[in-house]
Amino acid sequence: MRDASSPRKNPRRIIIADDESLIRLDLREMLTHLGYDVVAEAGDGQNALDLALKLRPDLVVMDIKMPEVDGITAAETLTRERIAPVVLLTAYSDQALVERAKDAGVVGYVVKPFREAELMPVIELSLARFEEFRSLEGEVGSLKDALESRKVVERAKGVLMEVHGLRESEAFHRIRKTSMDARKSMKEVAEAILLTHEMDFGGTFTGTEPVATVNAAKN
Repeated sequence: MRDASSPRKNPRRIIIADDESLIRLDLREMLTHLGYDVVAEAGDGQNALDLALKLRPDLVVMDIKMPEVDGITAAETLTRERIAPVVLLTAYSDQALVERAKDAGVVGYVVKPFREAELMPVIELSLARFEEFRSLEGEVGSLKDALESRKVVERAKGVLMEVHGLRESEAFHRIRKTSMDARKSMKEVAEAILLTHEMDFGGTFTGTEPVATVNAAKN
C-alpha cells in the first residue's frame, strides 16, 4: 500500500469549501498529507462554484450548509456542467439528505467529525463513481436519464458484489462489458441482473447505497 505521506506522481486536484476556516485548515492538512493537491479554498458556495468553473479540479469537497449557495445546489450545478464530482461534508446523516444528494448527482459524503483515514476511501470511490456516471451519461445522452440509470446500475452492482464477491469496479466492468457484447444499454443489463436475482432468491434487492458514505461520528 502506498505511504499516504509520499508524493503522488500526478496528484488529484481538489477544491475545498467550508464557511469555517478551521475546518478548511484541517481539510487542507489532511488532504495534503494524503497526497492530494488542494488548489483552492472557498468560504461560500458561490465562490466554490466560481473557482471550480475556473480551475476545473478533479474533485470538490464541500460543506452542505454555506452562505450564498448550499453544497447540494452547488453540486447539482457542477454535475450538470460536467465540471467535477462533489464529496459533501455534513453534520447530519439522514435518508432525506442522501436522497436529495443523489438527485443532485452527488457521489459521496462524509459525516462530521471526520478523520484523515476516512477521507481517502470516500474520495477515491467518488472519483471512480463519477467516471461511471460519465459513461452512463454518454450512453443515454441526458443528465436526468443518467441519474435514473445510475440508480439501477448501482443496485445491480450490489447484487454482483454480494453474489460473486466482486469489487465494485469489477462489478461495473462486468455490466459494461455485457452491455457492449449484447448491444444493450447498461440500464437494460442491470435490470436483467436484478430480475434474475429476484427470481432466484425472491424479494427485491435494494443494493448498496449509491452515494459513497463515511459516517465518522465518534462513539
